[in-house]
Amino acid sequence: MKLVVGLGNPGGKYASTRHNVGFRVVDELARRHGIDVSRTGFSGLTGKGSIGGESVLLLKPGTFMNLSGRSVREAMTFYKLELPDLLVISDDMALPLGRLRLRKSGSAGGHNGLSSVIAELGDDGFGRLRIGIEQVSGARMVGHVLSPFTPQEEEVIGPAVARAADAVECWLADGMDTAMNRFNKSEDQAGR
Repeated sequence: MKLVVGLGNPGGKYASTRHNVGFRVVDELARRHGIDVSRTGFSGLTGKGSIGGESVLLLKPGTFMNLSGRSVREAMTFYKLELPDLLVISDDMALPLGRLRLRKSGSAGGHNGLSSVIAELGDDGFGRLRIGIEQVSGARMVGHVLSPFTPQEEEVIGPAVARAADAVECWLADGMDTAMNRFNKSEDQAGR
């Protein structure tokens, strides 16, 4: 089994915010593959199904971003999964809007959700898929990640969510190296 986790904050207040782009990718995967992600478990919402013949658990932590790791650890422990079985999807202010970046491991890069996952698992050796939401600095950071995309930005982020779901499907079917080679490209080359 593989575990695909989208990071975000629960509740309607946060549904359309930049910080919840990970939830949007999980929702897109669920829609494409007929997986119901409404079961309560592992301190979040989950859904089990099959994507490309691979058994998958989709997870949207309900712990709020800064405590996401607890939910991930609970699911990893229950299913006795190894770090390479995990892919965490998050927003990233260091990337241009809509740019995708897959990595096999690495630091949290200042992302509190990823920091929590690393702290709870005691290791940073798991896959992550980051989606660019543009960078702002200083006091504007919190307001930026908790604000919705503008209509113009949505024209970029909507297709980026679909590409991110494509990247997860590629990871499941062909592994991280292939997914990185295919999706860690500039937007004008994406999918070619």
